[in-house]
Amino acid sequence: MAVVFKRVPYETLNSRQKETYNFQKLSAVLAEFGYLTIRLSDDWNGADFIAQHFETKEFLKVQLKSRLTFDKKYHDKDLHICFKDGDQGDWYLYNHQELLEKVIRQIEESKTWKDDRTYHYPSLSREMKELLKPYRIPISEASVVRL
Repeated sequence: MAVVFKRVPYETLNSRQKETYNFQKLSAVLAEFGYLTIRLSDDWNGADFIAQHFETKEFLKVQLKSRLTFDKKYHDKDLHICFKDGDQGDWYLYNHQELLEKVIRQIEESKTWKDDRTYHYPSLSREMKELLKPYRIPISEASVVRL
């Protein structure tokens, strides 16, 4: 019997299902660049998953987010944050500490940051997109699924 495939609208997924969905999509993207991903059942040092490069053995602890995010609890954990800019947008993967040092002057006086809450950007300004360029994962329209 043939398997019937029916697309599931992203909007109908609950938050846990969306996180799983995004992890799977990102894993496919990272595979194109030689990374194997391992999902963690419990945040380990702030990471949702580990990405390890096949050849270089580079090892990244990654927290998956829905938007550009900074949080004091990620300080000194050598943690990378990954997010997708909108439904059809680009994926970004950045070292939290490295990028925080570049934006801290913009956020350090905010009530959110002073109250030790997560600081995030609901959308990206042109200036922020320019700052994020080195962290953009270069996805080609020619990318295809290989089996």
